[in-house]
Amino acid sequence: MNRSNGGPPHRSINRSADRGVARSATGGDVAAESRATSDFLQLDPRDAPRGGLSDWLARQIRGAIADGRLTVGSRLPATRALADELRVSRGVVTEAYRRLTEDGHVAGRGRGGTVVVAVPQASTGSGKAPVEGAARSRDVFTAPTDLGTFDAVRAAAARIDLSPGLPDLAAFPRAAWLRAERSVLARLTPSDFGYGDPRGTPALRAAVARWLSHNRGIPAAPDDVMIVSGTAQALRLLVDVLHADGITRIAVEEPGSLGVRQHLRPLDTPPVPVDAHGIRVDALRATGAPAVLLTPAHQFPTGVVLGGERRRELMDWAREGGLVVEDDYDAEHRYDRPAVPALRALLPEHVCYAGSVSKLLAPALRLGWLLAPAAYRDALLDAKRLVDLGSAALPQLVLAHLMDSGDLERHLRLIRKHHRRRRDAMIEAIGECLPGAVVHGAAAGLHLTITFGEDAYDGSDADLATAALARGVKVHPLSWHTQLPHAPGLVLGYAASTPTEIAEGVAVLGQLL
Repeated sequence: MNRSNGGPPHRSINRSADRGVARSATGGDVAAESRATSDFLQLDPRDAPRGGLSDWLARQIRGAIADGRLTVGSRLPATRALADELRVSRGVVTEAYRRLTEDGHVAGRGRGGTVVVAVPQASTGSGKAPVEGAARSRDVFTAPTDLGTFDAVRAAAARIDLSPGLPDLAAFPRAAWLRAERSVLARLTPSDFGYGDPRGTPALRAAVARWLSHNRGIPAAPDDVMIVSGTAQALRLLVDVLHADGITRIAVEEPGSLGVRQHLRPLDTPPVPVDAHGIRVDALRATGAPAVLLTPAHQFPTGVVLGGERRRELMDWAREGGLVVEDDYDAEHRYDRPAVPALRALLPEHVCYAGSVSKLLAPALRLGWLLAPAAYRDALLDAKRLVDLGSAALPQLVLAHLMDSGDLERHLRLIRKHHRRRRDAMIEAIGECLPGAVVHGAAAGLHLTITFGEDAYDGSDADLATAALARGVKVHPLSWHTQLPHAPGLVLGYAASTPTEIAEGVAVLGQLL
C-alpha cells in the first residue's frame, strides 16, 4: 500500500474512464458490452419500415427472446447505449422497451436495468405453425371430443394463442409471492409440516371467507369453506357426492363449457337454452333435472349476466327442492358494468359455490374453494379425504398472506387495467378485420365470443378454427361448447396475449373469412 508523508492510503485511479472506456461491475468494458449485445442481435435500422422504428425494434427484441438468443434474466442494453449503437434517437429505444414492458416480456429493475422476464410464443417466421403442430392440429377441432381434447389443443403449436381461460400470466406477482412465502416459512413450526385439516388450513379458509364477503357479497364463516385443487376438483367431489345421493342428472347452460361437461361425467347433462337474460328457467323445469350448473355472473361462453327476473324464478325453483351449482370462474374481472351478486349470497342453503385463483393469479397454483349447503358438507369432506387428505398447505398459507396483506387486491387492480386494454385491442381489431362478426360478452371476463351471420360466414366454425391453427393462431370454435345447433362462432381469449398479438391474430381470422 502506498502512503504519502504518512497519510492515509490512496487508490490508483484508472484513467481509462476519462478516455470513454468505463468498467462494468464484472470487470467488462461497458461500451464493448453494449456493442456485443447489439451485434449479437444483428440489429440494422435500415431494415425497419419507414416511420416504424420503435415497432421494428420491439419486434426484433421480442423475436430474440422467443428464439432463445435472449434468455429470461438477460439484461438489455441501456437505452442511451443502444440508441448510440443504432444511431437512432433515445426515444425510439425507450418506446420499444415500453412496449415490451407492456407486453410483459421485460421489466425495469431500477439500477439493475431492463431485464427479460417472460418468453413470448415463438414465431416460425412464416406465419404458419410448425409442420408437426400443423399435422396435429388437422383434426383437433373436428374430431369427436374426449378427455384428452384440451391436452391436445394446449400442446398444438401456435405463434398466437387466443384460447379462452387464461389471465395475464406474465403479470403473476412473483415478488409479492416470494415475500409472502418467506414470511410464511419463517413462522412455521415443525408440526405445521405434518398432515392438516382436509378442509384446508384455517388461515386460508378465514382469508377466503373475508375475500368472498368483500368481493362477492357472500356472508361466510371459515367453517363454510373447503379448500380444493381448483374448480375441477370441486366439480368432481360434487359429482361423487350427488351420484351417491341418487342424483344422475344435472342440467347445464346451452351453450356452455365443454370442459365443465367433461368434469360432470358420468352424470347426464341436459342442455338448457340461454338467452339475453340468462338461463331460461321454464326450460330448466321442463328437463326435470334436480340440479343445474350455472355461470350467472358472466355466462360461459356468451358473457350474459343472469337477470333479476330470472334470478327470482331460479330461486323459486331452488326452494322447491332444486340444487344450484354456481361456477363463479371470473367474476372479479369486469370493465363496463358493476359487480353482480353471487347466487350463494341470496340462497346459501340451495347453492354450492365454487371459485378459484386460476383466472386471478394462475391455473398452475391449483387452488380454489367450495362452499356447500350444510346437508352436503360431511359427504364432501369424506370425499376430499379419500382423494388427497387435503390440498398442499404451503401454497394455501402463501395465498392467505397475499389476501390478508392486500397484495392480491392490488394485483387484481393491476391486471384489470391490463385485461381491459387487451379487451379494447381485440374489439378494435374485430371491428377492422371482421366487420360481419357480432361481439358478445365483452363487458367482463377474460374472453369474448363472436358469431357470424350467413352473409359473413356460413361454414363450420370447427373448420375455421382448424384453418386458423394451421396459420399459427389458436381459438376455440363455439360449436365445441354447444350440444344443440347454433350459428357458427368463435370464443376468443384476450387476457394472456399482447395487443400486438391480438391484432395479428384477428387479422389472420379476417384473411381466412
